[in-house]
Amino acid sequence: LALLAGIFAPANAMIMWVLGLLGLLVGLLNVTDKEVQLFLTAAIAFLLSANSLVSVSAVIPPVGSWMPGVFSYLVFFTAPAAAIVAVKALYSISKDQ
Repeated sequence: LALLAGIFAPANAMIMWVLGLLGLLVGLLNVTDKEVQLFLTAAIAFLLSANSLVSVSAVIPPVGSWMPGVFSYLVFFTAPAAAIVAVKALYSISKDQ
């Protein structure tokens, strides 16, 4: 969804809302306790590198026009999922002690 939206509808607020809500659902329902550490590591790595990836992709002529939109939408999906999983992990850690 993020790939298609980034190509055909960059900077669409409705798509950003949908991706954000889907990210929340993924964070709430799809990441198990065993996957928390790996998911958060991957999400942090992606979120930190996404800005640089936009700059790099802008230099490549065939993809430079649509890749920034794709990365932006991927961030709109990943950030809420990572936030929910992080809060769930903090809650899990605090209730065990």
